[in-house]
Amino acid sequence: MSRPLVPGLVAEGEADEGFLGAVISRQLRELTWMSPHAVDVEATEVVSCGREHMVTALEELAADCHLLFTHDDIRERGKPGGKADGVRYHSHYLVPVIGLGETEGWLLADRAVWAALEGSDLGLLPARPRDVERITDPGRVLAATVPRRGKPIRDYFEYIGRNIDLAVLAQVPSYADWVAETRNALKGLGYL
Repeated sequence: MSRPLVPGLVAEGEADEGFLGAVISRQLRELTWMSPHAVDVEATEVVSCGREHMVTALEELAADCHLLFTHDDIRERGKPGGKADGVRYHSHYLVPVIGLGETEGWLLADRAVWAALEGSDLGLLPARPRDVERITDPGRVLAATVPRRGKPIRDYFEYIGRNIDLAVLAQVPSYADWVAETRNALKGLGYL
């Protein structure tokens, strides 16, 4: 008998929904693969909202999810180094909430996934995945990288999320920190 694991994401935009929704489920499957229990990681439940509705969104997701993720750039920017402040627990459900921090550059970490898309311009992508954190305007680099097919940038978010190499993404320090926090939360929940 497998144990379900339902992740929840409070999304602030289209990149969160498409890219992060896919990456979260994939990374959780990777982390729970070595679990002593059979774990059934379900699709990430996503609620999109502005900052003013964050608490309501967390309450809604906490009723159905085992682990919550928030993308709160405003909170992160005010902290030295932009680091997330670790796992928090939300509401009477005691559902772990893990901050994602600044994630926009994560889409740009894997040159190979972009190279597989005909028409992508790799000229502005950094040579090393960890260097995406040095990009001052990831949105501009993303706009220059996507293929010119008349499709909006958002149409590529889910594809990248489903196909990005997680080992390459793990070379980005903020992603590696997020994976470590997520692993600790999974241990606390008895999944690992």
